[in-house]
Amino acid sequence: MKLEEQLQQRSGNKCELCQSGDTLKVYEVLPQSYATEENSIFICDTCRNQIDRKAELDSNHWRCLADTIWSEVPGIQVVSWRMLNRLKNESWAMDSLDMMYLSDENLAWAKATGDHDNDDAVQLHKDCNGNLLQSGDSVSLIKSLDVKGSTLNAKMGTVVKNIRLVPDNTEQIEGKIEGQTIVILTKYVRKIS
Repeated sequence: MKLEEQLQQRSGNKCELCQSGDTLKVYEVLPQSYATEENSIFICDTCRNQIDRKAELDSNHWRCLADTIWSEVPGIQVVSWRMLNRLKNESWAMDSLDMMYLSDENLAWAKATGDHDNDDAVQLHKDCNGNLLQSGDSVSLIKSLDVKGSTLNAKMGTVVKNIRLVPDNTEQIEGKIEGQTIVILTKYVRKIS
């Protein structure tokens, strides 16, 4: 039986964290050398995006962890512990953490990625209006920009398609203008719907 089928059966075809039935996929809880039923979980896109810091952390969505912490599946325990730590400014999350038990091995696994640290470190790329930017989006320039190191002047209103996010800097994106890949500050772009 394939891993996905095993996880579907185990989960009853619901997210193993929030019990949602929306778009479910296998999530491999890192770090791991290969995926097994013990270190993989079956979760929805909402949980996945918040775990991977691709969406803002919604503390109300994670209240489900008060029940999830009692799971016997190590992967579910590890993700629950990490998310509760990211929400530790919420009293309900601290209460759940106080009640939760992890074996020494699973606690070491949970701490291994450092993903439980810095709940404020959720960094999102946003345009001049605060709209969330993602790789592949199209944006337009709200200001004419001189491109450093070239004679190119990108005019206000220029559309930049298929942008890429600069991973280490939420204030920058990359895009092509007149065939040249350039770095653009997010405060000078507006997302095109």
